[in-house]
Amino acid sequence: MGSQPVQGLPLLPGSSFRDATKTAFHRSQTLNYKNGFAFKRLPTVGIGRERLHVNQLSQAELDELSNKRPTLTYGQPKQALPSDFIPAHVAFDKKVLKFNGYFQEDVPISTEEHFRVRQVGIYYYLEDDSMSVMEPIVENSGIPQGKFIKRQRLPKNDRGDHYHWKDLNRSINITIYGKTFRIVDCDPFTQTFLESQGIELNPPEKMIFDPYTELRKMPLRMYVTPSDFDQLKQFLAFDKKVLRFYAIWDDTVNMFGESRRFIIHYYLADDTVEVRECHEKNNGRDPFPVLIGRQRLPKKIVEKKDTFPTCVLEISDQEVLEWFTAKDFAVGKSVTLLGRTFFLYDCDEFTQRFYRDKFGISDFQPVDIKKPPPEEVKQVIPPYNGYGFVEDSLQNCFSLIPKPPKKNIIKMLQNDHKVLRYAVTMESPNPEDRKRRFVLSYCLATDMMSIYEPPMRNSGIIAGKYLGKTRVPKPGSNTDSPIYYEPADLTIGAMVEVFGHRFVITDADLYVLHYIESNLESFPAAVVQSMRDHFAPRQEATEAIKRLERSEPDEQELEAVVAEMREHLQRHNYLPDSGLQEAFLQQDRDGSGLLDKAGFFNLCEHFKVPVDDPLFQKLISLCSHGESQIKYPSFLRVFQC
Repeated sequence: MGSQPVQGLPLLPGSSFRDATKTAFHRSQTLNYKNGFAFKRLPTVGIGRERLHVNQLSQAELDELSNKRPTLTYGQPKQALPSDFIPAHVAFDKKVLKFNGYFQEDVPISTEEHFRVRQVGIYYYLEDDSMSVMEPIVENSGIPQGKFIKRQRLPKNDRGDHYHWKDLNRSINITIYGKTFRIVDCDPFTQTFLESQGIELNPPEKMIFDPYTELRKMPLRMYVTPSDFDQLKQFLAFDKKVLRFYAIWDDTVNMFGESRRFIIHYYLADDTVEVRECHEKNNGRDPFPVLIGRQRLPKKIVEKKDTFPTCVLEISDQEVLEWFTAKDFAVGKSVTLLGRTFFLYDCDEFTQRFYRDKFGISDFQPVDIKKPPPEEVKQVIPPYNGYGFVEDSLQNCFSLIPKPPKKNIIKMLQNDHKVLRYAVTMESPNPEDRKRRFVLSYCLATDMMSIYEPPMRNSGIIAGKYLGKTRVPKPGSNTDSPIYYEPADLTIGAMVEVFGHRFVITDADLYVLHYIESNLESFPAAVVQSMRDHFAPRQEATEAIKRLERSEPDEQELEAVVAEMREHLQRHNYLPDSGLQEAFLQQDRDGSGLLDKAGFFNLCEHFKVPVDDPLFQKLISLCSHGESQIKYPSFLRVFQC
């Protein structure tokens, strides 16, 4: 590399010479990017930028390339796929052309008008080439309006052709089912669509209005009524104008009476009054909204004469001296309507504005009709009568059907079947009762106590259940919040008063001490220490007995097990390690002949002694000294010949 042979010399060793002045030896790049695509090209220069005489285009190739059409990098371009077919109901969905027009119809039987101009809207639906004609609804026209021609394809002539959007334009007449419509204008979308399709639109025309309708819009002629009061004028002036008052009918003075709310409507158009009831949720009344129907209500009536027929249910105008008017109603006053007295405590804004403009009244302060809440009567709990539990008896004061008090389910599950038992004696001035012995059981799941008297021979007292399961309150506790005995109150020498009878705790079950030791946070230190002192002599005696029982195993049994173990090892060809005995002696540094169980089992595992075998387990139990030590000399007798 980097050498160039002399021209004419063969490429043999010794025939090439190196250029000592050459310093560049890198190769030219053959990879490149063009228009975002990676492509490979042939190198134009060699190592060290030396010009190559190969891979160069000749002049003829360059001329051919200059006259050749360019192609894509990856071959000839592919022909584009044809566009997808889009149906008309998708392409022209919700696209509608709208034209504004009118038509004329004759009115032969009217003297005020000879023809009528009716405006219409012509809709053309591009998705299916259907059309419809709609007539806008005019108030009080007396003509059925709305849908004039329902949506369909409309025939254009007798040859079966139908109207197309190409046939529609501004300022033209079209005939549909024998009726001629004049199209005057269209909306911007229609104009844009038709122009985009190359249709030249005619200039728009002005819409023609119906002359009789325009005549009716002119102001009416004013007439002066000779009468001082015109009911028609009152109706036209106050139509749909109603005074609204909020009232209350207080009937609590009568038996089974109550306070009910009403709305009083006074119609200014004809001076009639209506009373509507405001129903509340779950009031127990039938949903009749109207208490007094709309009518004129009399204020003063002529006194009835003897000749007045009693069968008449309605009064006439001749019998009424004065009717109720708007001036008889005011906020903060009472009004009697048909024998019922209503108190008006508020009104709406329109009523306030009417009275302010009509009568100059400006005080419309609403009256607060809410009754003060009744004084809360404190519930007095009657004293406890001694029957049943306090909580059960208390439920009778809260509901007609008493519900059982809630129980602490978690506490019951955690302390299920956990009972603390104590030996108690009765404290009584009677010497015979002081000799009686009882067993007091405290159930931790329900905090209930029970007392049982074991049978005593020739005592003359019927033994058995003395007190059933119940919660025993402490002496002096209140029945409203009783304080019951707890496990912390039960200790040696404590006095327990059970419904007037006193008991002294003299002894307890060993489980009581275990429970106290596992729940030290729930007991005072004095109770814990008292229990420990009480059970200390008993525990020492028990430990001494256990030590005596475990101090010396039965020698005959040990010899029998050792002999059986030797035969067992011989049958299985087990050869003990020679350093086994020496290792045990080194582990026993003080020469006591005892090893702790952890060190003993570590040595057995090191020398692969099958301690899991049942015979070995039996031998280890015979050699055990206490709970944590083993006498290893007795164990090593198995491996001695």
